[in-house]
This record gives sequence, structure tokens and C-alpha cells, in this order.
Amino acid sequence: MSEKVVVITGASGGIGAATAELLASQGHPVSLVARRQEALEEVAARCHDRAQVVVADVTDRPSVRRAAHQAIEKWGRVDVWINNAGQGITRLPSQLTDDDIDAMMRANVKSVLYGMQEILPHFQSRNDGQIINISSLLGRIPFAVFRSAYCGAKHFVDALTTMFRSEVQEKYPGIQVTLVSPGVVRTEFGKNALHGGPDSRELPGSQSAEEVAAVIARVIASRLPDVYTNPGAQARIGAYYATVGVDP
Repeated sequence: MSEKVVVITGASGGIGAATAELLASQGHPVSLVARRQEALEEVAARCHDRAQVVVADVTDRPSVRRAAHQAIEKWGRVDVWINNAGQGITRLPSQLTDDDIDAMMRANVKSVLYGMQEILPHFQSRNDGQIINISSLLGRIPFAVFRSAYCGAKHFVDALTTMFRSEVQEKYPGIQVTLVSPGVVRTEFGKNALHGGPDSRELPGSQSAEEVAAVIARVIASRLPDVYTNPGAQARIGAYYATVGVDP
């Protein structure tokens, strides 16, 4: 794969950090975007002098715009934009508040929308580029009741990704919009969820952040539109929806 300039949001830890380190090790320049400067600097130090640190809150549109401009100014172009930032929640659907819903929309939907919209003009100017949105298996199957609002947000991201791809590719077929859906990943996601909750690193059937990063790297090379990181995910989704009844 030729050199790609990659912007990664949520790059201060977990999947974002693992992806940055892997891509940098393969020779790709990376712009690391997140709120925590010290954590970003630590990730950048492991990226073989191929990283730019951009401190920004991706739930704020002007900050996302600034991150895009800084990456383009630094590297001369952006080839891939990865919307990885997000946050979980631990609250049953009957207990959800307005603030809970608003928080999930900001962290998981608006951050993705801002990233796609702000990098799009740069990609359109070249009819080239790839947006990768990191979703979740919960965006396909709402099986974790305590993650209710997060499931809803990821369903929103899945639909938004597909519609954005359809719209953009009508005039700009060189731009790809890819959805990547991991299952449980051994990161601090659970620990950092709104209202606390179970530690993702202790849940069964998990993957490492490095395993997910390897899938993301392959997706940059293949430019596939829709990918699951966990073997067997597609069969699990099919089995879930096969049980849905149809009223004749």
C-alpha cells in the first residue's frame, strides 16, 4: 500500500492509539486527534516521528474543522479520515434522561457527522479519499440492554454512513465511506462509559485493540465499504434477524 496520510480521532488510547501505532510502523503519517494532550504525546512518541498531535474536542464542529486544516497544513493532504472517538453509557432504556440521549448523540453521532462533513471538501477537490467510521456490533444487534442509548447512537451511525456514501459517490466515485464494526474490545471503553459499568477488558469473546487496528489497516488497503472485525459476526447478525417474525 502506498503512503497514506491518516487522521484518527479518539487517538489517545484504545483502538485509536493502536491504529496510529500500526499505521506509523507501516510508514504512514498520522494526525492524532483527541482532548488529552499528554496521552496523545505518549502515543505520538511510539509513532516513529510520523505523528502530529492535534488537541481538539470532536463534539465541537469548529474544533473538528481546525483539526482538518492542521492536518492538511502539516502533511499537504489527507487521504484517510478515521472517526473513532466515541463513548458508551450504562443505563437501562426505561431510565434514560434527556441528558443521557444528548450525550450519546454528541459523542457518537455528531462527532462522526462533523468529521465527514469537514473533510469532505478536501476529498471532493481530488475525487479521492476514504472516511472510516468506527461503529459497533451493537449498531447491528441491540443485545446489550444496559447500553441502550449507545446502541441507538451506533444504529444512527450505521445509517448515516450508508446514506453519506450513497450521496457522495453519485458525483465523486473516488471517495469511499467505510463502516467498521468491532464487537467487545479490550480497552477502557467500559470504564469510561457514562454512569460507569462493566470493564470491557473482563467481558467474554473480546478482541484486542491491536486486532481491530489490523483490520482497519487492511480496510485502508482494500477500501471495502462495510467490515466486521470479529469472525462470526455476520452469521450472528443473520441469526438474530432470522428470528424476527413477519405478520402474514
